[in-house]
Amino acid sequence: MDLHYGPEHDTFREEVQAFLRAAWKPGDDAKAFRRKAVEAGYLYRSIPRKYGGSEQAPDILKARIIADAFEVARAPMELKGNGVQMLVPTLLERGEEWQREQFVRKTLEGEYKWAQGFSEPGAGSDLASLRTRGELRGDQWVINGQKVWTSYARECQYMFALIRTEPDAPKHQGISYLLLDLRQPGVEIRPMKQINGGNDFNEVFFTDAVTPAHWIVGQRGQGWSVSKSLLKHERNMLGGIDRSEAMFNSLLGLARRVERDGGPAIRDAWVRDRLAALKCDLEAQRRSSHIQLTRELAGESAGRLQMMNKLAQSNFAAAVSELSNAIVGDESLLSPIGNEKPGNERWVNQYMNSLAAAIAGGTSNIQRNIIAERGLELPREGGVE
Repeated sequence: MDLHYGPEHDTFREEVQAFLRAAWKPGDDAKAFRRKAVEAGYLYRSIPRKYGGSEQAPDILKARIIADAFEVARAPMELKGNGVQMLVPTLLERGEEWQREQFVRKTLEGEYKWAQGFSEPGAGSDLASLRTRGELRGDQWVINGQKVWTSYARECQYMFALIRTEPDAPKHQGISYLLLDLRQPGVEIRPMKQINGGNDFNEVFFTDAVTPAHWIVGQRGQGWSVSKSLLKHERNMLGGIDRSEAMFNSLLGLARRVERDGGPAIRDAWVRDRLAALKCDLEAQRRSSHIQLTRELAGESAGRLQMMNKLAQSNFAAAVSELSNAIVGDESLLSPIGNEKPGNERWVNQYMNSLAAAIAGGTSNIQRNIIAERGLELPREGGVE
């Protein structure tokens, strides 16, 4: 197997590095730099230029070269979050032209921030049981109900939400995918106190809130189909190799920095052994991502592998957290909340986030069922007599 990039991609790497030397210095304006990087063809490569992307042909190796070069230069990459990583791909795939023109560019540039309105009390893993209602009155939808576990809703201007618009239809068939403005009198956002003392999650209440009738993605009552496209993007976002790699690199730095028994923790054989096991898991994720991208570029289905991305990343995050807690010892019992310059107790957030990762985008147990039933075609277990 030849793992060399080859002369064409070596030349491309030199071009990217030259661009970064000329266009980026730490402390520069990130928004202005991203615009230059888009114009040069390095960011938002899969998005058409008319919507704010650079419209480049898919190239796995070029994408990897860009990511590596930007990381070394500590240059801003693409914005992350619900809007860029979940809504934008959904609009490109299922939205109308006016929706792409109105929302995509401003979302890519960070002007529009989006909350995800899916989960409700009693409708988490069983999302099709949601009860928030939308009634079409004239030229607008009137919405009543509640969403929960809505990340960073207080910081967002808009929400993409699943709303039940056909109350008499079977539960999977009566849902529509609506876009909402959160800055209106009929919307109340309440922060939720988390176990770590933070309040990133929110409850969102709708009392006769409204949204224009045409702010619907896909057809009326077809929101479940649209949501499956979006959840694919969410799981890809949560299960991306870059997230796993960043966690591993941070853990490696921790092991080199923390003192145990008069020396760095990484000198302990058991620490090195567990780091090596995590590195093996990381490389397995990387090779899986390469196979999936290769198949997609060839117009083939990624198959069972794609089903496993999110679960693999959740398991990896849990293993990283377990080792980090063992390395920092008693400091893992401290909270970083309220501490302006937290030390190793910052890793408490990693542990808490690893618990959340096993729930977000579909719980790990639900993912295992999907893999077993749809991927491996195993029979459902019979009910208890």
